[in-house]
Amino acid sequence: MSDLLVIAFDDEASGFELRAELVKLQAEYLIKLEDAVVVTRPEANDIQLHQTLNLTAAGALGGTFWGTFVGLLFLNPLVGAAVGAGSGALAGYLSDYGINDDFMREIGNKVTPGGSAVFLLVREMTGDKVLDRISDFHKGGRVIQTSLSKEDEDKLRAALAGSQAPLVPENAASSETA
Repeated sequence: MSDLLVIAFDDEASGFELRAELVKLQAEYLIKLEDAVVVTRPEANDIQLHQTLNLTAAGALGGTFWGTFVGLLFLNPLVGAAVGAGSGALAGYLSDYGINDDFMREIGNKVTPGGSAVFLLVREMTGDKVLDRISDFHKGGRVIQTSLSKEDEDKLRAALAGSQAPLVPENAASSETA
């Protein structure tokens, strides 16, 4: 099961910087992200979603490949590629992978104008190492919503506040009493 995290900032740049850092952490196999979207609110009534994956382009690319392949079978690869690209782009545009766009827009209304929010759908993470790395983002970062346990959410809040709570292994308490 994946966990949802929403972290807001008073400026747009911090949201993009956090997402870039998390992408680096993913390359280091410290976190597995299903989705990472930065929502910005340049003006009071304007909410923009900055997706990490352009599904329309991905669909067009896949559709072009399969359309060309099918077109080769029927001796008309150009028509097959065109039809495949069009249908793939449409399918990519209509699909909503990851975090629901309407949900992000609804929460995005809580972001101050000129600010941003990072929406993360996390499959797995090495908590202590990830918290160490994101503790540099305590420049006004605040947790808006998570699906984490209360204890893990408190650790995230502490890391964003710049005073990371120590992570005690679950069986450490039992070894102290022995």
